[in-house]
Amino acid sequence: MRAKIVSLLMLPIVSLMALWGYAAVTTVAGIGDTERAKDVNSELLTPVGDFVTALQDERAAAMRYSAAPDAFTEAHKATDRAATALLAGINASSSDAGLLDGSLPGRIDRLEADAGDLARLRTEATAKKAGAPSAAYTAYSAIVEHAFAVTGALTDDRGTDASSEARVVLELARAREALAREQALLGAADARGTLGRGEYELFLGAVATQRELLESSVADLKAGHRAAYDEILEGDEYARVQDVENRVRDAGPGAAAVTATSLVGWDSAASGVLTELAEAETAAGTGATAQADPFGWDTLGASGVAVVLGLVGVLLSLLVSVLVGRGLIVELLDLRNDALEVAGRRLPQAMRKLHAGQGVDIDAEAPMRRLVGDELAQVGTALTAVQRAALKAASERAELLSGISGVYVSLARRSQVLLHRQLDLLEGMQRRQQDPAELQDLYRVDYLATRMRRHSESLLILSGIAPGRGWRDPIPLADVLRAAVAEIESAQRVQIWAVPKVSLVGGSVADVIHLLAELVENATAFSPPSTKVQLRAARMREGLLVEVEDSGFGMNEEAFTEANRKIQSEKVDLLDAKQIGLFVVNRLRERQGLRVELRPSPNGGVTAALLVPEGLLRDDMPVGEESVRGRGLAPAAALIPQQRADEGGA
Repeated sequence: MRAKIVSLLMLPIVSLMALWGYAAVTTVAGIGDTERAKDVNSELLTPVGDFVTALQDERAAAMRYSAAPDAFTEAHKATDRAATALLAGINASSSDAGLLDGSLPGRIDRLEADAGDLARLRTEATAKKAGAPSAAYTAYSAIVEHAFAVTGALTDDRGTDASSEARVVLELARAREALAREQALLGAADARGTLGRGEYELFLGAVATQRELLESSVADLKAGHRAAYDEILEGDEYARVQDVENRVRDAGPGAAAVTATSLVGWDSAASGVLTELAEAETAAGTGATAQADPFGWDTLGASGVAVVLGLVGVLLSLLVSVLVGRGLIVELLDLRNDALEVAGRRLPQAMRKLHAGQGVDIDAEAPMRRLVGDELAQVGTALTAVQRAALKAASERAELLSGISGVYVSLARRSQVLLHRQLDLLEGMQRRQQDPAELQDLYRVDYLATRMRRHSESLLILSGIAPGRGWRDPIPLADVLRAAVAEIESAQRVQIWAVPKVSLVGGSVADVIHLLAELVENATAFSPPSTKVQLRAARMREGLLVEVEDSGFGMNEEAFTEANRKIQSEKVDLLDAKQIGLFVVNRLRERQGLRVELRPSPNGGVTAALLVPEGLLRDDMPVGEESVRGRGLAPAAALIPQQRADEGGA
């Protein structure tokens, strides 16, 4: 009951704690995401962005290497510094790349390989052979794309409330890359004095990509970050860039595209726009992330307030629940102790008195309470009423059982007197009768009288009274088995196999005969009339094992369990009219210390096993057979040996 009360009171508290825990976990997760985003930004994104910017400058310098070799040298030194910082950031990263994105480790490895292959790329870019500038352009652009692949894998883990959508910032970075490609292509064309058709087509593609990405992506930025891009796109330098792009597009491939008038102010304008775009990109993405405060209002926000208020609510609920629950538990404990006192001591004592035949004063044992007080007090009154009802029912049942037992004993005693007189008369008639047919009829009547005597003894056994029959001397086991078979109606169906030469002590003979008769009668009653019932005995280490096996339809597992329960139970319910014979076996088993068990037979029927303990056996069986009647056994038992011999039994 204590657990139920606590559970009832804890249910709303647990619900409130779950909500508070959710808010707390969400808040902590937000703080963790911000911290992780800052780590990823400082250890990976910023070095990757710096490496891309340096690589773009080196690509532009490589494309015009023939005209300005010193600029290429300065550019690749800057790239080396960015590559060193990138590798250091990758090695120092505290975040597991595989947990951030499944493809990220492979992309980082590829970018590291690209950084290590820069020396070879530079050698090919500065080589004086045909096609070197365009090959360098392709190789540098591929490395930039690999860097963007790393950034793309990190977009799901770099956002904070202060930064714009990571995918939008990545698109803006690609727009800046497109402008850098334009600068590299026109720089190479300017150094050679002509713009090839392939370079012209790449230039047009870069222009289209740059303009499309800037137009669509800037509109998706947060207002504060959009203003910086609007200022760039509306500035004079970007206007100059667009003007040059239009001239080159209109001029087409060839020398006209790179005339002095066409590229006036191009290089400085493009470099300025690239620098401004890089700064705006940093502010919109990595810069905002780097400046984010994990414990600031943008991170905690309303969830932090919910965590604090939820904690206060949980504490107040716990306090109220403890006070209310303690009061209920104290009252319930008192009620439980009273109930346990009744169930564990007072009611069992009253029951023992009733079973012993003593009277019980119900008003003294369970004084009736008045129905006053709250619900718990009413429950106590109800418990007292239940106790009184139980005592009254037990008293009435004890009186009923006592009366029934008395009736059983009285009827059994009267029947025994009449049956003993009848058996004596039958014995005299059998001695005088010479006609075999008449003698056979007398034996059949003797069978019936013997069975009636056994039923009369069953009444005495169930009433706890010892039957009148008894022997002082040991009786051979063979005579005991034949006498048990003689007490049933279908004695001719029982086949007795060879038995050990052993005797039973006189005090147990009557009970063993009666018990075996009950088992054999059950076997003949629940098996087809055309089948035999096997009766076997064998000497065991623990004693004597007697088995009664039939070839009937058997019983299911539940029926076996119920029958063995009735045989082994310490209490016998005399009001249960089903299978009275099992209750008789129960009483006889308990009185003599026997072991009885029903189990399935290999033939599909039932085998009843009786184990007679060693203390009831005697090996000193008298030599030679005495008169069966002289031992006090039923005269009908005299027929059994002859019948079994005719049937081939032992």
